[in-house]
Amino acid sequence: MPLSYGQTKGEVFGKVTDEVGTPIFGASVYLEGTSLGTTTDFDGQYRIENAPTGSYNLIASYTGYEPQTKFNIIVKSKGNIAYNFTLKEDVVQLNTVTVTDANVITRPRETPLSVRSLGAVEIANYPGSNNDVVQVAQTLPGVSPSIGGFRNDLIIRGGAPNETVYYLDGMEVPNINHFATQGSAGGPVGMVNVSFISEVTLSSSAFGAQYDNPLSGVLQFSQRNGNPRDFVKNFRVSASEAAFTVEGPLFKGDKDQSQTTFLASVRRSYLQFLFAQIGLPFRPNYWDYQFKINHNIDKHNSISLLGLGSIDDFSLEPPDEFDEEQQATLEQAPFINQRTNAIGVSWKNRFKDGSGFMQTTLSNNFLMNEFTRYADPENEQDIIFNNDATENETKLRYEMTKFLGEWKLFSGFNVQYSKYDNNTSNVTDNQFFSTVIDFMKYGLFGNLTRTFFEGKVDLSVGFRMDDDTFLQNSNLLKTFSPRAAISYNFTQDWSLNATIGRYYKLPPYTILGFRNNQNQLVNEDINYTQSDHYVLGVEYFLNPSASFSLEGFYKAYDDYPVSVLDGVSLANKGGGFEVLGSEEIETVGKGRSYGLEFQFQQKLTNNFFGIFSYTWFYSEFTGFNRSNYLPSVWNSRHLISFVGGYKLPKNWEISSRFRFTGNSPFVPTDLDATLENYPDVVLDYDRLGDEQLGIFSQLDVRIDKKWNFPNWSFNLFIEAQNILTQDIPQPPEYGLVRDMSGNIIEPRSLTEIEQGNGQVIPSIGIVVDF
Repeated sequence: MPLSYGQTKGEVFGKVTDEVGTPIFGASVYLEGTSLGTTTDFDGQYRIENAPTGSYNLIASYTGYEPQTKFNIIVKSKGNIAYNFTLKEDVVQLNTVTVTDANVITRPRETPLSVRSLGAVEIANYPGSNNDVVQVAQTLPGVSPSIGGFRNDLIIRGGAPNETVYYLDGMEVPNINHFATQGSAGGPVGMVNVSFISEVTLSSSAFGAQYDNPLSGVLQFSQRNGNPRDFVKNFRVSASEAAFTVEGPLFKGDKDQSQTTFLASVRRSYLQFLFAQIGLPFRPNYWDYQFKINHNIDKHNSISLLGLGSIDDFSLEPPDEFDEEQQATLEQAPFINQRTNAIGVSWKNRFKDGSGFMQTTLSNNFLMNEFTRYADPENEQDIIFNNDATENETKLRYEMTKFLGEWKLFSGFNVQYSKYDNNTSNVTDNQFFSTVIDFMKYGLFGNLTRTFFEGKVDLSVGFRMDDDTFLQNSNLLKTFSPRAAISYNFTQDWSLNATIGRYYKLPPYTILGFRNNQNQLVNEDINYTQSDHYVLGVEYFLNPSASFSLEGFYKAYDDYPVSVLDGVSLANKGGGFEVLGSEEIETVGKGRSYGLEFQFQQKLTNNFFGIFSYTWFYSEFTGFNRSNYLPSVWNSRHLISFVGGYKLPKNWEISSRFRFTGNSPFVPTDLDATLENYPDVVLDYDRLGDEQLGIFSQLDVRIDKKWNFPNWSFNLFIEAQNILTQDIPQPPEYGLVRDMSGNIIEPRSLTEIEQGNGQVIPSIGIVVDF
């Protein structure tokens, strides 16, 4: 039964369509465990009014289609979002709908393995995430926490942080984090507003053929549309930021709802003020903005305008009193000034004969990144490293879905114009250059899917090809990447799934545009990085809302970039504040990552929901010696994650998140070279694997309490991160030996800085809808 209390009411609304997008008239939509329900109108719209506030499972069903459930939706007095359903035809063509099957957890036929999704409520109430959507994804199966656990790097099944691509409503977004690592994508804070998201889906193998450049993962953000009837505002304050979101109809007139909606937000950090008050040297200052405007042109066409951007300024200020750890941080941390923006327009057309649909997206994104280290950071003098770079991409993507009898055809192409310029001064490695490059990149793909033997077997086969006008050795045939997936359903509860696929990635612009001191582009003759995935898994449904799965996976890499300077695979870099790949490389490296992954998932049932996973894996890469595999810095061998929550009476909820990572190798510091070049820290990659970090273990707890009033709703949440006060493992840090007043003791020498980080981190936040 749902949890609902008092007399405050809300409404549930949305739309039910088939896979093509055609509205389904007369579909049944109801709140599980209640007598509240309705049927859809001619436009597929439904509306359940006067629903008591609380948590429910929402079910949509229609004869001849597979029923579908939205788990754990929250009905509020104000600020409810649309819950839209896309029903798939039932292959067996049952004459009646079986309600007991309505809330079976579903999976896509094209990618039946290694795909995990979270809904809007799960994301918004995620413990330990600070309302950061990317941190939510970090707890999904197979994803390792970053070193120290405080960054948003997505390290999937032993792959490097830059092996994942990101899509927002079908528009590729290269940068989704504030203070992002150029050449990678991770950073300390995500910039996608949780209030926009209806679903987040992470694919850690078997990527769809429409995605170019993934080697380890695809993270998709599905945004909802704005409210078509009323203006609604949302204000959220959390531990690090404040956000204001507004949505509603445009050009509504006297109609019940508008064909045009908007959703817009702005967020502002205030960590810089808090850090100044407590005397920390960090000053992370950021803004971000996000918007979506959607217009239904007619019953077959709609158009959306999307935007996402940030303004980041990471600076340093000396503390009022000398502290050994803060002094070392002040001297070694970079100054970062970033600007990002992604904007796109997407046209979706549903074919009039009902046989399919197409989507065309035109977008532009840019990154401006000024990254500087000073020998004298207190006075911002004596530059030892400066990277002043701009990346600019304009992309056209076309995707078509066509139903040809029992076959589903998915095909399309993409064309991209890229421009990159950079001015670099690297005193430590004696690299000084200016570069400007521009080129075209293009690709095409196709995929066929069909179900056989009355739903027993699902088969999907596809391919992708990519090329560009920059690399000397590339062509479409060299990047031909086939993939296939098959599922066999032994019974209604048991299925065996297998996928195989080849994937390619163009190296980042930092590599392509690098020049030596003779102004030569030395990386024009490299290759695309290749990754082959083999996955076999079994899935069992214990009941309609609970399942477990066991997957074995093997990833084989070839043509991986290897640093000429350090002799190490770039798979071991990109997880810190740096510029990844701005150096001479050769694509001669190999790699492999393999293991087993177990997952149990329980959707909301009897007031409980949760997901538990355990991943055992090896991650190894080579340098110039292609037969000498060394453990990567992500080779923790063991990953455990659990997220769960329990709905208590009177709109209380308690949830928790637990993460565990085994011992991970790290790159020791070269003390002699660091002393010579201080404050630049020089790592000794020849000793990679000689030492390991301790285990990472963190338990976070969150308590939510919701109040509903006639015209507004209020949510208060309290979080405690690292509630068991476990030390967070980090590589040793070193600073200059100083006296009690902070003066350097001559002759200069280094000392290891004592790190104390096993603390409970409390926070409080509020969310108001009005």
